[in-house]
Amino acid sequence: MSEEREPEISRILQTYGDMLYRTAYLLLGNPHDVQDALQETLLRYLEKAPAFVSMEHEKAWLLRVTANCCKDFLRFQKRRCHLDIEEWKERLPAPKEQRLMLELYALPVKWKTALILHYFEGYSVRETGQILGISEAAAKKRLQRAREALKSELSS
Repeated sequence: MSEEREPEISRILQTYGDMLYRTAYLLLGNPHDVQDALQETLLRYLEKAPAFVSMEHEKAWLLRVTANCCKDFLRFQKRRCHLDIEEWKERLPAPKEQRLMLELYALPVKWKTALILHYFEGYSVRETGQILGISEAAAKKRLQRAREALKSELSS
């Protein structure tokens, strides 16, 4: 990485690092895989050098690229990502919360991504659809299906 790009990458990591890590971790469930996905996200940022109209545009672009890197990682690794249950037990105090996170992790990637963007990152349904490159109706349907799947699993 050239030295003139270092302040830019540092700014991105300070501004969006936690959000990108959290998103990738919820999609992949393994800190080592998350590091690979985030590294790929930053490489794409450096390669594309996109011009953003606002901070929200930059944030949405980074979230979308992170989600796409995670999807690519899952698709091309030909192995099941694993979730270290013992690690989650240490971080989440209540068994109910542990079960919720395990069920969230088990959802299909497209549903999980919509949930993360809408509920964890606070995007509206319309914005979630735009980030994912789908219609608002499709984003609503993904959220609905994800909520129904979680409700079904948690009530059993």
